Amino acid sequence: MEGVEAQGLRRTLRTLTMTGSTTGVLDGSDVNVFCSNDYLGLAHHPEVVRAFEGAGAGSSRLISGNRPAHQRIEAMLSEMYGRPATLFSSGYHANLALMSTVLQPDDCVCSDALNHASIIDGLRLSKAQRQVIPHGDSSSIEPSSRMVVIEGLYSMDGDTLSIPEYCGRHWLAVDEAHAVGVLGPGGRGVAAAQGVEPDFLVGTLGKAYGSYGAFVVGPPSLRELLLSRGRSFIFTTGLPEPVVCAAITALQLATDERRERLADRVELFRQGLAELGLTALGNDHIVPVIFGNRTMAVAEALLNRGFWAAGIRAPTVPNGTERVRFTLSADHSPTQINQLLDALNAVAGETNNAYT
Repeated sequence: MEGVEAQGLRRTLRTLTMTGSTTGVLDGSDVNVFCSNDYLGLAHHPEVVRAFEGAGAGSSRLISGNRPAHQRIEAMLSEMYGRPATLFSSGYHANLALMSTVLQPDDCVCSDALNHASIIDGLRLSKAQRQVIPHGDSSSIEPSSRMVVIEGLYSMDGDTLSIPEYCGRHWLAVDEAHAVGVLGPGGRGVAAAQGVEPDFLVGTLGKAYGSYGAFVVGPPSLRELLLSRGRSFIFTTGLPEPVVCAAITALQLATDERRERLADRVELFRQGLAELGLTALGNDHIVPVIFGNRTMAVAEALLNRGFWAAGIRAPTVPNGTERVRFTLSADHSPTQINQLLDALNAVAGETNNAYT
């Protein structure tokens, strides 16, 4: 810990009590929450909350922990994507199982430099030969690759890639954790929006769908393999019935109207940033603004004004690209967004023109 302290990288927990879908009390102070992944505002939807019924699974699904709710949500997701879907306890578990079961040690895998830690750890577990390619550079794909792994929407830069450029003779795996429910036709993600059906797709239920858990979509043989060889499936207690029931309800409530409302909020906020002279990365509901070494000062000044947005610092992002990462929800009101923009404008002076 001494090294962590010396680098100013000690992490601490802050207690947030939600008072609404986008508001809460943080360590005793009222805040507007702009750092949640509850993109569609479903985590606190009354119907989702009421759906929390049932009990813990008490076992892995392969023993006595498989419930009708598990079967139902897998059927819903399979119908949604047109291929079998397998439920996992988290996105981390999903990527560990996918990478470690479909790949062999002599396979070559190309992985985007900004891929999530769960992908990286899954590839390590597979013992495949890993080639890290520059972010967004499909020309660096090794011709002999067995698989290419990318994300649909990158959580730190808020950007999307041109997925057709990553298609080829190799398998394509796309982690759509931050995109499912929000982007693409029916909320099926960035790949679907670009007309691509990847060989393997990973999605989560704990972000836009406001519950918990994850899923992997692929060919029928993949499901059989995951059930028989996926260690993070076999040796993990099944998801509790209440969170699965909540996710089932959320899937039904994730409508185009909610997606369109979120898109309107994103447009309002991004236009406001531009009017303040701030350049935001990406184009969608994850809105990072780079402030460099002033990032934590900006985040703290915003918090003092009642707006909680995460300050992201190195080594999570490269030195010099530290940023405040705003995330928008369909439940953010135009008033909240305009008040945040006013706060950002005021914070410029408080932090000695931190925007430059």
